[in-house]
Amino acid sequence: ISESGIVGSAIGMAAYGLKPCVEVQFADYVYPAYDQIVSEAARLRYRSNGDFTCPIVVRMPTGGGIFGGQTHSQSPEALFTHVSGLKVVVPSNPHDAKGLLIAAIEDPDPVIFLEPKRLYNGPFDGHHERPVTPWSKHELGEVADGHYTVPLGKAVIRRPGAAVTVLAYGTMVYVAQAAAEETGIDAEIIDLRTLLPLDLETIVASVNKTGRCVVVHEATLTSGFGAELSALVQENCFYHLEAPVVRVAGWDTPYPHAQEWDY
Repeated sequence: ISESGIVGSAIGMAAYGLKPCVEVQFADYVYPAYDQIVSEAARLRYRSNGDFTCPIVVRMPTGGGIFGGQTHSQSPEALFTHVSGLKVVVPSNPHDAKGLLIAAIEDPDPVIFLEPKRLYNGPFDGHHERPVTPWSKHELGEVADGHYTVPLGKAVIRRPGAAVTVLAYGTMVYVAQAAAEETGIDAEIIDLRTLLPLDLETIVASVNKTGRCVVVHEATLTSGFGAELSALVQENCFYHLEAPVVRVAGWDTPYPHAQEWDY
């Protein structure tokens, strides 16, 4: 398998006017294709002054929770949100996944579509010792037939609250919901759905209401996307904040196979 060849071929097809949707088997394997994504796909529109575009979608399973160790458990979303010209999507449920994928395919620019592999079988609440509720028994597991889209750049409030705003995406949406229920904290949980473009309007409105913000993601803490979210909240909500923005994230280590459930 040549990830560079897969993505490079897709870029060529896109320049010819097609709309390829390709898959990298795990997000951990994308690095051979990273140069194609950053140097070609993300910059083709700019480099050609709009004469060529690159409407590709690159799907990748992301995150841990399958006993995959350090080579099948990484969460590299920040490597893509840092690149101008890319859009980055992280769905948290089947209904959104279909609508966001169709919107990504219809988009005229390259989209990185990260699928949290821990959610393939159902919403994960952070308790590995409990059986997972299958999507067939969850309202967000209902996927309508036919064509529909979920717009890129539009977050959704999964749980309204007044005490604190929790910003999450992918698997951490359900972990945050479980934490709010178990602690009794009246948290407002926002599922970002799209990291780029980011729905800053929804975030600011919520933080201005609650006065507090916690950012949760599975990726490592240092230079993770949570740092960007924290900075944006501080810049836009400074006079409404009653406490510093807090980040809850993975350890700054390779994914620890021996401590899968502590991570």
